[in-house]
Amino acid sequence: MKLYSWNINGIRSILKKDFNSWLENNPADIYCLQEVRALKEQIPAEIYEHKGYHCFWNPAEKKGYSGVALWSKSKPLMVYYGLGNPKFDLEGRTIVAEFKNFVLYNIYFPNGASKPERLDYKMEFYQEFLKHAQAQVKPVIVCGDFNTCHQEIDIARPKANEKRSGFLPIERDWMDSLIQADYIDSYRQFNPSKVDVYTWWSNRGGARQRNVGWRIDYFFLEQSLKDNLKKAEVHMDDLGSDHCPISIEISF
Repeated sequence: MKLYSWNINGIRSILKKDFNSWLENNPADIYCLQEVRALKEQIPAEIYEHKGYHCFWNPAEKKGYSGVALWSKSKPLMVYYGLGNPKFDLEGRTIVAEFKNFVLYNIYFPNGASKPERLDYKMEFYQEFLKHAQAQVKPVIVCGDFNTCHQEIDIARPKANEKRSGFLPIERDWMDSLIQADYIDSYRQFNPSKVDVYTWWSNRGGARQRNVGWRIDYFFLEQSLKDNLKKAEVHMDDLGSDHCPISIEISF
């Protein structure tokens, strides 16, 4: 199976940037999209009802904000919209899909940069997700925009950003706790020390052209799936958003 995850920064925007061609050229069993920022009624039916796929859409209560989508060739056994807590579900950040061999979380984790209250919300969301995931019977795969760089090799300017949300010690410590909870970073499984690989770049100052970026998008898998994981990639050359897509290949 091949799975893609991509923060597309607005589906109506990326549709103007040849997203259809990207889909045709990058076939997958499952696509997980974050920050769709639209109701399904606001996009063409052929996109929402992507041919050959079962489509699921979880928009935010606030229009034009957040939202996630999931397209899967095989029909999930169950689909849940959110984590079961209204405090974290009104922003449309989560789709949970249960398949035969695993449970998949597609999540757009909060950004904590705007004010202290949002950082608190982000940390609470992290804990709520992990509690929810640890209650699953089947192995868990979680993908999406985590809005945090884990290690110094995941960010181009670690010293300059050590006091900025997205690279704060408290956020990085939570990433450590995820690994301590028996999860593996799929990309680092194959590339433990590779540098200059990022998934998000600021729109300012030609950051993408200079590759001054952050690796904040991940596929994490429970350790029990380690031998099933065959490949993990970061597709830095794929344009259309301020993030790039990431993918894994897994077999059962």
